Amino acid sequence: MSQGFKLRFDQMREGDPTASTGGEPEAFATPGHARNVCLAWPDGRRFFLNYAYLVAGEFQPGEETNLIRLEFTSHTVTLRGHRLHELFAALLDHRPRVIASGEARYAALDEGGAATVVQMTVERTGE
Repeated sequence: MSQGFKLRFDQMREGDPTASTGGEPEAFATPGHARNVCLAWPDGRRFFLNYAYLVAGEFQPGEETNLIRLEFTSHTVTLRGHRLHELFAALLDHRPRVIASGEARYAALDEGGAATVVQMTVERTGE
């Protein structure tokens, strides 16, 4: 029997099994299984939302840029950019962890065919 068990057993007998033993860490050792999407702007600002609160998503193809609108329970996220159809499919599966926006002037130089987000806005809903 470990000493920690004896401590907990003594606390239970004293009527307070929730009392701290002093050896518990202040942070978790490993990350949990929550899925978040983090939005990153070129100026270093970051904002994340949990996929569990993603209610709806919309993709609008356009001549110049595409638009993705994500409706969370508390925020609306709008993404504008080029070749966003693959990003929309990945969002449908909750795969992207970080979505970073770049400068619009460099979007034409990206010939790799990957999605390029040039503008992101986050608006609080319900206020």
